[in-house]
Amino acid sequence: MLIVLPPSEGKASGGDGPPLRLEELSFPELRPARERALAALERVCRREDAAHVLALPRTQAQEALRRNRELRRAPTLPASRLYTGVLHENLALESLNADARRAAEEQIVILSGLWGALRLTDRVPPYRLAMGLALPPLGALAAFWRPALARALRPAGLVVDMRSAPYAAAWRPAAPCTAVRVLRQRPGPDGTPRRTVVSHAAKATRGKIAHDLLNAGVDPASPEELLKAVRDLGYTAELADGGGRLDVVLHA
Repeated sequence: MLIVLPPSEGKASGGDGPPLRLEELSFPELRPARERALAALERVCRREDAAHVLALPRTQAQEALRRNRELRRAPTLPASRLYTGVLHENLALESLNADARRAAEEQIVILSGLWGALRLTDRVPPYRLAMGLALPPLGALAAFWRPALARALRPAGLVVDMRSAPYAAAWRPAAPCTAVRVLRQRPGPDGTPRRTVVSHAAKATRGKIAHDLLNAGVDPASPEELLKAVRDLGYTAELADGGGRLDVVLHA
């Protein structure tokens, strides 16, 4: 099983490790693309319209640009501590048992608009670059990363896909892949149950499911085995799209 996660906009405020060493990151095949993305980001951050190009909120732009300009010399920290968003908060790596933590380091991959893909142990500095952007002169980042990620990521087992849409566009696994979708079920006006896709709760639920799968020590090899494992963990779930999607249902 390979669990594929998005990063988060929220990141830790600083690192405590040595400066960036691209040669030490996982998936060395990605290094040329990482060099190009890093150089392009540095050039953009010297422009007067950098905040606009990077779609940075006004209240965060100054700090985000400062971080991006210092990437090569800033202290680093492992990806396991870098991302602080809702999904990663609910992944709760620090509360995994020892065996589960080792499994997480082998089975989790985090996609990134700047680094392509990271393992939990990879050390990088805090940065700001969303996959959904077009970064001059590279163009749309999802399209830029797609060939390199296709070469670097070749999982042998089931891919459990917990990415958001921009990150899903950057890599389309050749291996069996089941995307996790979260729905909320409520009674409609006529009493008939109705389901709607949720966003914030979806991030939290995906993080919890990843945590629980790892802590339980399960390693599903097929969508059907994934469904059984998730149900055994107490979730309401069903397969859709021929096993290409796992719908997890939250009840109001």
